[in-house]
Amino acid sequence: MVTTGPPARRSAVLRMLVVAVALAGALFGGAVPASAHAALTGSTPAQGSVVDHAPEQVSLTFSEGVAMGDDSIRVLDPHGKRVDRGKLRNLCSGATVKYGTGLPPGLGNGTYTVAWQAVSADSHPVSGAFTFSVGAPSKSSAAIPQQEAGGGLVGALYGIARCLAYAGFVLMAGGATFVVACRPAAALVRSVQRLVVQGWALLTGTTVAMLLLRTPYTGSGDLADVFDLGGLQQVLLTKPGAALVSRLLLLAAAALFVAVLFGAFARAHEPAGAGGATDAEGEAGAVDPAEEARRRKDLTFGLGIGGVIVAAGLAATWAMAEHASTGLQPAVAMPVDVLHLLAVAAWLGGLAALLVSLYWGPPVERTAVRRFSRIAFGSVVVLAATGVYQSWRQVGTWSALTGTAYGRLLLLKVGLVAVLVGIAWVSRRWTARLGEARAAEDTAAAAGAGGTAAATDAADGADAAQEAGKAAERQSAKAAGKATGTVAAGAPAASSTATATATATAASPDPDPAPEETPDTDPEAPPETALNPETDPEPDPGTDPDPARAAQLARQQAALRTARTKRLRDADPERLGLRRSVLAEASVAVVLLLVTTVLTATEPARTEAAVQAASGGQSTASNQPQVLTVPFDTGGPHGKGTARVDLDPGRSGNANELRLRLSDPSGKAMDVPEVKVSFTQKAKKLGPLPVVPRHTGTGHWRASGVQLPVPGQWQLSLLVRTSDIDQVTEIRNVKIG
Repeated sequence: MVTTGPPARRSAVLRMLVVAVALAGALFGGAVPASAHAALTGSTPAQGSVVDHAPEQVSLTFSEGVAMGDDSIRVLDPHGKRVDRGKLRNLCSGATVKYGTGLPPGLGNGTYTVAWQAVSADSHPVSGAFTFSVGAPSKSSAAIPQQEAGGGLVGALYGIARCLAYAGFVLMAGGATFVVACRPAAALVRSVQRLVVQGWALLTGTTVAMLLLRTPYTGSGDLADVFDLGGLQQVLLTKPGAALVSRLLLLAAAALFVAVLFGAFARAHEPAGAGGATDAEGEAGAVDPAEEARRRKDLTFGLGIGGVIVAAGLAATWAMAEHASTGLQPAVAMPVDVLHLLAVAAWLGGLAALLVSLYWGPPVERTAVRRFSRIAFGSVVVLAATGVYQSWRQVGTWSALTGTAYGRLLLLKVGLVAVLVGIAWVSRRWTARLGEARAAEDTAAAAGAGGTAAATDAADGADAAQEAGKAAERQSAKAAGKATGTVAAGAPAASSTATATATATAASPDPDPAPEETPDTDPEAPPETALNPETDPEPDPGTDPDPARAAQLARQQAALRTARTKRLRDADPERLGLRRSVLAEASVAVVLLLVTTVLTATEPARTEAAVQAASGGQSTASNQPQVLTVPFDTGGPHGKGTARVDLDPGRSGNANELRLRLSDPSGKAMDVPEVKVSFTQKAKKLGPLPVVPRHTGTGHWRASGVQLPVPGQWQLSLLVRTSDIDQVTEIRNVKIG
């Protein structure tokens, strides 16, 4: 019988998990969805440039391989009309990743907008836009998508599915490893079975969801496109699509593995007599112990080899489609990534299986905990070795550890691993102390679990089981008397059925044995309702007990068994301390898994550094035109309105153009007697640097040649005067690259 933890203990578990989820929520709240992995390192014409004549083509250069189509690069004229030829040109050469699109001759002067979108080699969508001008800059009405590729609701759903897919793999692979390598008897524990099966179901469901979400995730961003069969067909032809389909095929093999694990393997490790066979059947068809041991060994070996192959294949579906598949040394990085994922699963998934065994299963044997401790130590060694290589490959320099988002996340992950190892060391100390417990207490705990393989490891025959029953009865006699005192008033007085019941529960392999009749009966087990299945296998129909009293007796006996199991658990301080330390490990592991998921969706530090070097030390994110919307209210008549400030290209050391438009609350352009603009950078004590815009039309001002000497955070000061006495100054921060 699988025992259930007490409500107070379950509440403690839930509280710890809530804390872990809250920390994860804080982490995800500060994370940028779908961070770029391939980045635009250059373009021809350059961003914000002014050329004398219209170019023959527009070309884009990327930091790593990307997948693009005919609609991936669009060029829009000042009126928002698409003017490119609509055919993608592959201009790649050697290690240079470059694509372009042709332009027709005779394009007029003005500002043109280039909007692009691609899928990087590690499966993440990237997009962007920039402008260039022919002859001279002009106004542009081109509509640029405001939502970043891979963002919005679809991006959030895809990110959640990625995280849950990792969790499902860890639970399934790690839980199965715990059963096969550490504790075969756990194949009979219902909570462990649920953990592994739910991990398989979670990984399968999220894989299907990711496959359907790939079309909107890398394209339109519209959730309705999950039903686009044409888009799904195109996804299947891509590397990420092939990886997801391969994962589904491997999950079919994993389903067979799980069926054998909790079927034939579990039956092979059932205690003697648990299958319900009678003594006569056992004598007639007795199984040779040597043959049974050989069968168990063959099953363990087959499941071990098959499980490693399936788990490695599943891990490879991540390695072949993400960071490891591109960049530096992919032939080495992919096997290393597979080892890294397998080590994570063996450690964290085994930890989860141990946790549910400790809280919602029979007492765990000391030998099983020590086996898992050795596997966890080996996993940590593998994680350290593979993690050092991956860190060098993705970060490259010491300064990138603190100067990039990827490096900071990596430091956070290393810190969490250190905390996890520290808690694991505490768990190892509790494991070592398990050997100090008295053998009689261990035997009593195993026998009190009732009907699991743990009893066969602790009890050696009927004599040991009777000893365990007596020990259990001595620990629970006082509580049992209190629990049954209220029934004694309505039943014949007796006192020893609890003793007989405890002994029968400990000695019998049946998880739910019937109470035996004894000369002295307990008040909660009247003689007329207590039947011995061995002496009275077929009771006289005329003497059937009252169904209501039989049900009441069954409930009382179940309550006694649960209370006895709880007392046997909580009376062992070593196992109690081990449960608490393992719970703390699992809570930290949840946060660690979420940090890892965010890390895989963040641009590697080495790539970010390469992009900055290619753009003259400036990040591409800061080389975008800056647009500010500033509401104002001077307090006088017609003093309310909104100012829109455009600073293009928004870079230091270049001649920027500032455009200012004022509108009233209805959105109509409005003129005012005076506007002033200035820039200040307090960090370097620069400014205020005044800008004098000239009036170019109703509600419009413009200033050319705005020079900002250094990049960084600047303060823009905007003064608006609507009358001789009514004016206001608004200050906003602006990021200059």
